[in-house]
Amino acid sequence: MKLDISDKAFDWFKDELDLESGEAVQFYVRYGGCGNFQSSFSLAMAKKDPEDPAVTKEVNHVTFYVEKKDEWYFDDKDLSVQLNEDNGEIEYLHETGEKQ
Repeated sequence: MKLDISDKAFDWFKDELDLESGEAVQFYVRYGGCGNFQSSFSLAMAKKDPEDPAVTKEVNHVTFYVEKKDEWYFDDKDLSVQLNEDNGEIEYLHETGEKQ
């Protein structure tokens, strides 16, 4: 599994979460919501330090990651986090290019 954060998505996270150098953002699985990786589950995010990361991506001294306990959700697909410029919101894409 690979994790990619676009530059525009990084700027969104920096503004929305008031991120500073050395901080971290976790992508984690929650029950409910709309998601296309696994039925009945979706992704959420939180500003939180990693405990047992499965994958990390550092962008401008900020670490983005998924914990090992949530790796099952991605079913061995890569995660790309991008900004949807039409609505100004973050969107999650997996290797087939499907939006979540």
